Amino acid sequence: MRRWARTRAGAGAVALAALAAGCTVQADGSGAGQDPRGGGGSVLAVKIDNVGAARPQTGIDAADVVYAEQVEAGLSRLMAVFATGLPPVVGPVRSARETDLELLRQFDRPALAFSGAQSKLLPLIDGSPLRALPPGKAPGDAYYRDAGRAAPHNLFVRPKALDAGARAGALESTGFRFGPRPSGGTPETRRTVRFPAASFTFDWVEYEGRWRVAMDGTRARTPGGKELRPATVVVQYVKVRPSRFHDRSGSVTPFTETVGEGRARVLRDGRGYDARWERPSAGDGTRFTTPGGEPLPFAEGQVWVVYAKA
Repeated sequence: MRRWARTRAGAGAVALAALAAGCTVQADGSGAGQDPRGGGGSVLAVKIDNVGAARPQTGIDAADVVYAEQVEAGLSRLMAVFATGLPPVVGPVRSARETDLELLRQFDRPALAFSGAQSKLLPLIDGSPLRALPPGKAPGDAYYRDAGRAAPHNLFVRPKALDAGARAGALESTGFRFGPRPSGGTPETRRTVRFPAASFTFDWVEYEGRWRVAMDGTRARTPGGKELRPATVVVQYVKVRPSRFHDRSGSVTPFTETVGEGRARVLRDGRGYDARWERPSAGDGTRFTTPGGEPLPFAEGQVWVVYAKA
């Protein structure tokens, strides 16, 4: 079985420090998720709030990959991954989920910016091969609260203050491949993916050569009014099952299984391609192929991956 990801760094040693206001749960400790070799890392991943009160989000237009996953009560949350550059500000930042830990193992020594986590999840974060950077473990000027927004939708991060670099070639470990438009596919200019209490719609704009994004029926824009315009959209059909975690209200946290195999729909250049995805283990990247088994390349530019229930 071919492996697409390189060997990962060892896990962090001890518990997280106290987390900032607005987190799900706070915990005390020191050294959580710290890489013994210091800063850096192949990518910076930031957990992003995605309810109406959190929009417009800041900085996700600069992400190389945006993952959309289901959370409690059927809502959605985003994880923006920065591999080739860092914007000045990203947010609103929210809490991590168990799904993120498995997903991020596709990257070599990733850094994860998040607002907090459930207390029972903290040991799993400690044991994951990533650099955890919640407010209590980041430099004092990295996170700030926007007084113009209501908590908990007002926490933002300055990525460059985290000492978490983006590195060229960091997406290679994911299994993603980029290249010219493949043959085949069918014309497709609109696709909607629905969660129990959220939705994502992608519309192809020919003269821009990009997809426009709408979330929960509202066009996705930056605070400056710029529309989000990914070049490739991947609808990856996966198993979404209950986890052993839940939020403060008692709603069970879903776990999205990103290891395994299944079907996908890849949208690029105004066409849709039926695809298969395969990720043999958490240490592997995710390979996308045509029904005939050939690699299915993505268009150059931002990629959105929406995890839809199979």
